[in-house]
Amino acid sequence: MFLHSVNLWNLAFYVFMVFMATLGLWDVFFGFEENRCSMSYMFEYPEYQKIELPKKLAKRYPAYELYLYGEGSYAEEHKILPLTGIPVLFLPGNAGSYKQVRSIGSIALRKAEDIDFKYHFDFFSVNFNEELVALYGGSLQKQTKFVHECIKTILKLYKGQEFAPKSVAIIGHSMGGLVARALLTLKNFKQDLINLLITQATPHVAPVMPLDRFITDFYMTVNNYWILNARHINLTTLSVAGGFRDYQVRSGLTFLPKLSHHTSALSVVSSAVPKTWVSTDHLSIVWCKQLQLTTIRAFFDLIDADTKQITQNSKKKLSVLNHHFIRHPAKHFEENPSIISDLTGTSMWVPVKVSRWTYVAYNESDKIYFTFPLANHRKIYTHVYCQSTMLDTNSWIFGCINSTSMCRQGVDLSWKAELLPTIKSLTLRLQDYPSLSHLVVYVPSIHGSKFVVDCEFFKKETRSIQLPVTHLFSFGLSSRKVVLNTSGLYYNIELLNFGQIYQAFKINVVSKCSGVREEITSIYKLHIPWSYEDSLTIAQVPSNTEISLKLHIAQPENDSHVALLKMYTSSDCQYEVTVKTSFSQILGQVIRFHGGALPAYVISSILLAYGGQLYSLFSTGYCLEYATILDKEAKPYKVDPFVIMIKFLLGYKWFKELWDLLLLPELDAIVLTSQSMCFPLVSLILFLFGTCTAYWSGLLSSASVRLLSSLWLTLKRPSELPKDIKMISPDLPFLTVVLIIISWTTCGALAILLSYLYYVFKIVHLQASLTTFKNSQPVNPKHSRRSEKKSNHHKDSAVHHLRLSASDAEDSLRMHSTVINLLTWIVLLSMPSLIYWLKNLRYYFKLNPDPCKPLAFILIPTMAVLGNTYTVSIKSSKLLKTASQFPLPLAVGVIAFGSAHLYRVPCFVFIPLLLHALCNFM
Repeated sequence: MFLHSVNLWNLAFYVFMVFMATLGLWDVFFGFEENRCSMSYMFEYPEYQKIELPKKLAKRYPAYELYLYGEGSYAEEHKILPLTGIPVLFLPGNAGSYKQVRSIGSIALRKAEDIDFKYHFDFFSVNFNEELVALYGGSLQKQTKFVHECIKTILKLYKGQEFAPKSVAIIGHSMGGLVARALLTLKNFKQDLINLLITQATPHVAPVMPLDRFITDFYMTVNNYWILNARHINLTTLSVAGGFRDYQVRSGLTFLPKLSHHTSALSVVSSAVPKTWVSTDHLSIVWCKQLQLTTIRAFFDLIDADTKQITQNSKKKLSVLNHHFIRHPAKHFEENPSIISDLTGTSMWVPVKVSRWTYVAYNESDKIYFTFPLANHRKIYTHVYCQSTMLDTNSWIFGCINSTSMCRQGVDLSWKAELLPTIKSLTLRLQDYPSLSHLVVYVPSIHGSKFVVDCEFFKKETRSIQLPVTHLFSFGLSSRKVVLNTSGLYYNIELLNFGQIYQAFKINVVSKCSGVREEITSIYKLHIPWSYEDSLTIAQVPSNTEISLKLHIAQPENDSHVALLKMYTSSDCQYEVTVKTSFSQILGQVIRFHGGALPAYVISSILLAYGGQLYSLFSTGYCLEYATILDKEAKPYKVDPFVIMIKFLLGYKWFKELWDLLLLPELDAIVLTSQSMCFPLVSLILFLFGTCTAYWSGLLSSASVRLLSSLWLTLKRPSELPKDIKMISPDLPFLTVVLIIISWTTCGALAILLSYLYYVFKIVHLQASLTTFKNSQPVNPKHSRRSEKKSNHHKDSAVHHLRLSASDAEDSLRMHSTVINLLTWIVLLSMPSLIYWLKNLRYYFKLNPDPCKPLAFILIPTMAVLGNTYTVSIKSSKLLKTASQFPLPLAVGVIAFGSAHLYRVPCFVFIPLLLHALCNFM
């Protein structure tokens, strides 16, 4: 019956929108590289030693615990306290386990064994009872205070030791990283208690799903504190994102607030981390072996030899983190590297005068220095590029001053090199080194291994090629192409007009080689200058390689840099680079950045349909089908222009002052603009997706009611349609009071769910009664529905004396179907707090704080009355016209204030429901 109420064109449109949404969802959940993380394994059985907390602390936080990680003999030795190592505290995130510390703890233990425990780390982990803090923010402050107590407890375990630590390092996964940052907002917290903070996949900017005001308030407190006190915060912080594989927390949310970059903060995507170069999902970021190895190397380089603890020198901390997470020069970290190196010995000195040079080393016995005189090259070329497949950590390239055939000392240029997966490379602008007379490439003596060294001099303009990206609305039908015909080793392709997060492209690199005898590897590096979100692709040539081109962070307005595709190529091959728009990835970007706002758009569409149904009841006396009224009323032009107009007016001072005077919250569109998340036409796309979802959810709810009524009929045959319509049945006040007491003493979301189930039961019972009535009546085609309604409309206005007719029951079911659709979304938005309460029921019988309690007090009596409401009882209400006009402005309000703050959405929904219920009495 639901499908018959919509024409085929509209049905085709809804099916098409499902297809479009599926394309976007596929890109978000599957449109990324395969998981290339190596699993980290424990060499011995992991053990978690529970640390005894003070009785008062354990009583105050009964659900939380503190553990020390260990394996084998290390675990046995450290069961006897105090400890002697360097403390590191791991904080799990949303629904995270304290056992996730085992990956990094085990790797750190193996590293300590390699150096005979000269230094070692003690890894602690907090058990937060796997709370859903990303969805329910009421416990974030409690977790923060508990972590503060844990830090003080940990430091007491080292009392009396020669090198007792005064601070701890913290690794926070997901929301654990935000809790760590929140420590600084506590009144009695001393910043010196933390010497380093590393966060993994932590959404620092904003919550992924703001389902209650506690989580948004917590974010506001933390971020405002860090921004306002940026100059005084001396905590070195590193935020690591997972890249596009992490669909739970998009990487753009993990970048620390911009003002924090003036202190000691770094943000990087795992795909750009040297020696890692992989994207990780939300969970694998804690066990990805490549990333954890990088983290542990950094930890050991941070140790101060004098104190045997992590250094307090902020400059050294940043240097270490830059070395391991930003740009690795293929050398071991040195705090003060020697710039001048001795080039002595019995090595051979071989002059090279050509502009392009290749040397293949295999089983050589002598050390060789190849010297490149720069005087003549400076007249012709602007840059020099060298690369080596020998990935050891020794110095390999130098610059000599005033040298002829050989030099005794040279400037070590190896520190300016960059490590890539298969080569280490160096590009120098000759103009920057006017005092150098020669470039020296050192080839060490080797035994049985093979490597290749290449160098070439070139002009920048011959290796920098501009490639404008295709237009957003070309839909992949057109493309732009460049061909690299010259035999160079390195190219920079400048991707012009690319800098917005709603842009997405596919780059195809086709390589063709002539006379190639052995396997050749090329590296394609997508470099984003305004953020550390680079990604690398390794290709065996000849090949056809596809690269996805999309951003985590939009280009800042004051940034003039250009995104680059750096190509490390072979001189024997020709490369053809093609770029074209990827429509599916654009949809993926829309869902990735704005998918969390979809419930607001769905509810906005349902509200418009709800208002249309109330108005049709007022104007014609009967209620239209949900699908018909949805198609008629749910139009973007009824909502978007008002939001755009308000945003425009807020640019004027007088309107902003009036806005603030009325104590209205900030417009969500302005919040999204501040985060560089304003897509063109994104609101229209989301509205269409929302209307489509509202249609199919209406179909589902209608079908569910019919299915449940059929099941009810098989179990118990219901009575006939009610003869007397009573707004308040004898059991209704008692039921309402009971549910309100449940809400007050336990959890508001539980009371809302029980009220919702009661309401659904009433509607299922009505549907079953109507089905029974229809099956018992003879078919009379002359008796039309409209005439029945007309005759019924003129009956005595004392509706409680009326027998409910079949047509009125059908009208009521249509109205109830829409209300159920609305209430279903409200119940879904309140579920996280209910799940949190159920999970912690053995510790707390009453949820505190409870985000749903105020809503429950209003919604429970409203749903109770609506469950006994029939259209025949409200047709003559003086309030019906007003009730039918409210949903439109409320639908606008949902988009204006609820798209980035979902917890506000129920506040707009209960108003028309309350007015609908009051129509029974006015």
